[in-house]
Amino acid sequence: MLYENIAEEAERIVKKYNERNPFRLCRDMDIIMLFQSMGSGEGAIKGFYFESCRIETITVNSDLPESVQRIIAAHELGHALLHKTDGMRLFHETGLLDSSSQAEKEANFFAAELLVSDNDVLEALDQGKSFFSAAAELNIPPELLDFKLRMMRYKGYKINNSPINAENGFLKKIRTDV
Repeated sequence: MLYENIAEEAERIVKKYNERNPFRLCRDMDIIMLFQSMGSGEGAIKGFYFESCRIETITVNSDLPESVQRIIAAHELGHALLHKTDGMRLFHETGLLDSSSQAEKEANFFAAELLVSDNDVLEALDQGKSFFSAAAELNIPPELLDFKLRMMRYKGYKINNSPINAENGFLKKIRTDV
């Protein structure tokens, strides 16, 4: 899928529902949002999207902090909107979350587009904040800000490269104290 399509899909739902919160978007889009304890140790599932008989469900690990749950929900909503025909996608410490997965990369770009507006990023960076301070102000991990900056450069913004190069599977290692 092209960056343009990902950006357009995120913009479409933000405009249609006037919302960036993935939990409220799921409610408004009739996607069932479930929270299930799945542990916080190594190998714990963070979340997944599942569709069966036209019933869409996103399950998020309730053992994670709410700030991380929000990112997981946005990522899985990306799978729901961008990869409906791909079947179930597990957000797991191993397997599908590898660094070569195009679907994971696309879901990360979607989450970055959904959770943070271009204007919010520009404002944070224009205030002279460092990349890492801007990520903290935006309440997202630096890796997600890296994905957002890549999308913004694609859209034509003249902004510096980030000091990191986030991998597609960064969420499997995400700190749970974000």
